[in-house]
Amino acid sequence: MIQMLERSMATKTAAAFTVRHTGYIDRNGQPLGAMPPFAEDAGLLAMLYRAMVRTRTFDAKAVSLQRTGRLGTFASSLGQEAVGVGAAAAMRAEDILVPSFRDQAAQLWRGVTPAELFSYWGGDERGSDFAGPRADFPICVPVAALALKLRHEARAVVCILGDGATSKGDFHEALTFAGVWRLPLVMLINNNQWAISVPRAAQCAAETLAQKSIAAGLPGEQVDGNDVIAVRDRVSAALERARRGEGATVIEALTYRLSDHTTSDDARRYRDDAEVTAHWQDDPVARLRAYMTRTAAWSRADEERAAADATAEMEAAAATWLASTRQPAAAMFDFLFATLPAPLAAQRAEVLAEANGDA
Repeated sequence: MIQMLERSMATKTAAAFTVRHTGYIDRNGQPLGAMPPFAEDAGLLAMLYRAMVRTRTFDAKAVSLQRTGRLGTFASSLGQEAVGVGAAAAMRAEDILVPSFRDQAAQLWRGVTPAELFSYWGGDERGSDFAGPRADFPICVPVAALALKLRHEARAVVCILGDGATSKGDFHEALTFAGVWRLPLVMLINNNQWAISVPRAAQCAAETLAQKSIAAGLPGEQVDGNDVIAVRDRVSAALERARRGEGATVIEALTYRLSDHTTSDDARRYRDDAEVTAHWQDDPVARLRAYMTRTAAWSRADEERAAADATAEMEAAAATWLASTRQPAAAMFDFLFATLPAPLAAQRAEVLAEANGDA
């Protein structure tokens, strides 16, 4: 009887999907085909390039300050500058950025100052009180795009997260609600291949991280995260889709973390130097420079000027921050509760006593 039932059962394909991958220039700066219209604007490409150089220079200065004991633990975006710059360049001023702890490229493009970022990484939360993009979230804040839909606002949210974050349950919960509520959201996965010391292959058996969107009813795609032109193009398309009321999009940007996870990490304990060396061939800064040089849109003088400008800006910003008055240590307690609970009040008193030399 069981065999007869099995023979009578029919099977069919309930769903099928594909994940597109977009890239416009290869690692040598050669075009791979037709370019998006904005790539014909040499001035815009120069802005994208300068923004990546600016980010890399900021990172180098931050690491230097940390190594000399003047800055806290810092997360460099070395090798991943195209993800943040490309995404931010696709956004409108009124859109909202929800960054993680490695998204200074996007923050700098959107108007957060280097001095504010130095302040944040130096342990002063006033660095998160941006003078520029007031609606952007501070570093490491969860996603919240529902309010824009309820208010019928014609703007969208870009949330940048790492490949490791896609292994967590709250990521999938966010996708579920984004799909059901058709939120104006772009979930940009910065897949730099490493979740601290865990490689991408050990995190998830899925062929792509972009396909995680399918279960939530959302479109998902991959983009070459070392190609700033491709990142800007695909994030721009996803944002336009969001503004039309068509809901959220998941984009997986494939790149590589050339640095340690943070300045408190030593990546040599868990990955080979040869692997890192090989990925330097995909350097997003060198790639765009090669493309612009090939099209006569960039010269040695342009390069020297960009490097000098970025260095001067970061040195001045660091000097401004180092000369500023630090936030009192007790301030870490002052914005948690309307009335501070007794245990925390006691800790605050201890901090104050130590700061006043009474301990």
